[in-house]
Order: sequence, then C-alpha cells, then structure tokens
Amino acid sequence: MPVKRLPVIGVMGSGTEPYEKFVAPLGRWLAQNGFHLLTGGGGGVMASVSRAFTAVRQRQGLCIGIIPGGGSGIEKCKSGYPNPYVEIPIFTHLPLSGPAGKDVLSRNHINILTADIIIALPGGAGTHSEIELAIKYKKPIAAYLETGMNTCDLPAQVHMLYTLTDVQKFILQVHEHL
Repeated sequence: MPVKRLPVIGVMGSGTEPYEKFVAPLGRWLAQNGFHLLTGGGGGVMASVSRAFTAVRQRQGLCIGIIPGGGSGIEKCKSGYPNPYVEIPIFTHLPLSGPAGKDVLSRNHINILTADIIIALPGGAGTHSEIELAIKYKKPIAAYLETGMNTCDLPAQVHMLYTLTDVQKFILQVHEHL
C-alpha cells in the first residue's frame, strides 16, 4: 500500500523582516493541518514561520530549509543559515540569491520546484524572483499581504490574499486538486 505524501507548502518572504503577525498564525495552521513547511532556511519570514510551525508538538509535517551555499567552495553555507527551527536542512552548493534569484546558481529553483503550493509574503528581490519562478514552473501561488499594500509589481497570475482565512481556503482548494 503506497504511503500518502504530505503536501509541501513553500512560504517565501523577506530574509530580514519577520512579519510575525502574518506568519506565526500561518505556520501554526500549516502544522496543525498536516502539511510540510518549506522555506529558504534563513531569517526574517523564514525563521518566524518555522518557529511557529515547529512549536506545534502534535504535527505530522516537518520544517524543511533549502540552504544556500557559502560561495567560496569552502564554507558549507552562508552565515545565519540554517535558522534553529529547520528540522531538515538541505544544503546546496548554490550561492546566489537576491537580484540573482533566478540564476541557475540560486537555490530558489529548488524552493519552488519542491513546494506544491507557494505562499509569498512581502520581501525583496529574492522573493520577487521566487514569485517569477513559481509562474515559470506553473506552481500555484498566492501573495499574503496587508490590506492596501501596493501590488502593482506583482504579476497577474498571483492571487492576492489579505486574510489568513483566505490563505487557508486557497491552500485547501489547491490541495484538493493536487
């Protein structure tokens, strides 16, 4: 009898700003509802959602971090990676990020290709490149934003969501069709 695979939800966002009021409830909900969490394994949104996710003790899913390479060939990973909440760090040799997030030497391709569903929070050039990659690889993606936030730089293919309830509905609807 085949083992049922838990869906992987990729949460992408700022590596410096935690957006705690958005990601803590999202992380807990993902853990309580039988999903794996995937992030880039760093600070900001990645650490906040991972902390909330792993704080849920009775959960099926695991916290996965795709870790960028150190860049010099000597360092295993960039400083600050993985954050202390990552349960399964996947170390890569891929050092590029930020404005170079779509380059073949960026781990962002792995982030997007591994996740079944992408939830993007506000972030910089790296987050924007992950959004573009999600569209390129035809991954279901939604942006979880504050009401009134400027969305003019987001592609039309990205669902704009403003409440946790809407994010939950999006994930459950997409999951139903996976």
